[in-house]
Amino acid sequence: MTTTPSVASLQMKVRPTLANWVGLTATVMAGIVGGILLSLALHMWLVQGILIGALFALVFALCFAKRATSPGAGLIWGLAFALLAWLVFPAGLRPVIMRRHGMALLGDAQEQFPLLVGYLVCLGAPVGVVAGIFGAIRSIGKQARFHWGRALTVGGISGLLGGFIFNQWMSAGDYFPLLAGLAQNYSRATEMTLQFATALFMGLLFGALFQRDIRGYGSSMGWGVGYGIMWWFLGPMTLWPLLSHVPLDWSANAGSYIFGSVVGHILYGLILGVAYATIDKAWLRLFVESDPLKREPQGSGLRLLQSLGWGALGGLAGGIVSSPIMLRTGVLPQVAGVGTSLTSLHGFVVHLLVSAAIGTTFGLLFRNEAPSLGAGVAWGWLFGLIWWYLGPLTLLPLILTGACDWSTGAVVSLLPSLIGHLVFGAVTAFVFLLLQQRYMRWLLLDPRIAMRERRRLRPAGTPAPALWFLVLGLGVLLPILLG
Repeated sequence: MTTTPSVASLQMKVRPTLANWVGLTATVMAGIVGGILLSLALHMWLVQGILIGALFALVFALCFAKRATSPGAGLIWGLAFALLAWLVFPAGLRPVIMRRHGMALLGDAQEQFPLLVGYLVCLGAPVGVVAGIFGAIRSIGKQARFHWGRALTVGGISGLLGGFIFNQWMSAGDYFPLLAGLAQNYSRATEMTLQFATALFMGLLFGALFQRDIRGYGSSMGWGVGYGIMWWFLGPMTLWPLLSHVPLDWSANAGSYIFGSVVGHILYGLILGVAYATIDKAWLRLFVESDPLKREPQGSGLRLLQSLGWGALGGLAGGIVSSPIMLRTGVLPQVAGVGTSLTSLHGFVVHLLVSAAIGTTFGLLFRNEAPSLGAGVAWGWLFGLIWWYLGPLTLLPLILTGACDWSTGAVVSLLPSLIGHLVFGAVTAFVFLLLQQRYMRWLLLDPRIAMRERRRLRPAGTPAPALWFLVLGLGVLLPILLG
């Protein structure tokens, strides 16, 4: 006996297909418009820009559309794909075809830096956001509900708080990194107001884009760093010159001239991320997680002590493994303190104590962020990169001299230590997760606790891999290309 499909079942099959085709068309159109903007900005042939934009959008839609489940997720995947496209073609295949090697490779990559800016600003960002909008429409009912009030309130307060902290710190030296690229000369009060307004707008947009992707302090910091780097390309390199009626200059020389603002944007992203995670947790406690039956299997104080202890052990192991690299690059004597020698036991002990202290911050920030050891190591690399910008580039000079130097010369001199920080972050994360998973295997014997703890962990399929690639790629590449 055969049955004919009902009208309702046919509609259920047709609607997703129609939505997919509409999303694909809109994404390709966004790529074409971005290609036109790219051709205008870089003075290339219009047809060439349209073809590049259409091909970029088509490949992105076919490969990453299912992962772009929100505008924020689409943005991160789009930016990561733009960076990958630049690494493969202008900075990869082109030098190989031209048989470049040695320093010529670096020079060729610097010549292609305008294309990196163009790919990110004109292609990756708009294509990713458009794909994410249609992805959010397709996934209605499949994801947690998005709360606009929570997003704008928490994001706005975080932007205000981050702007206040950043203004109090940066304005002391009459330096306003978020406004780098503005050609007009404003009064100090006007510049403070503009930087404060920019920080507020960035906070509002941060909350609107990434509410579903941020699960804790660590991921919020990571998203803040990626968001800050994106804003450096979008603001100082693009929007501010246009608002100042200055011709766009996406060259490596122009980027090198305002490189200090890259570090400023990264640090503001850190502040914004920590503020957002803190305020968002308070919002959830007050308005969402009010069920008295949702009891924890252990007290919050015990969880805190466990995270601190595991993080300290991880940091100690990271300090031991990375110490030969830090010694070789000459950074370890500075970390240990002025007047100490790494050959002495005192200097080495100071280094290990600092490493353990930094490791505790990993335990506090990145608990429940990694569902596997591989993902944990990736978060560890990001953690090490953050501490390279925060430590040797910022805090250590402030402690030793009272001022920090974000010039390209200072950054280039510290580049060798970047490897040590990445190794430190990876080892710290690996040891921390080994200890955490060992404890979790015992805890998950109770089915009720197992279900609760699995909800805490970041699920697979989130934009986290794209964030790792974007932040680590640009965080390492920018000092090399612009230095």
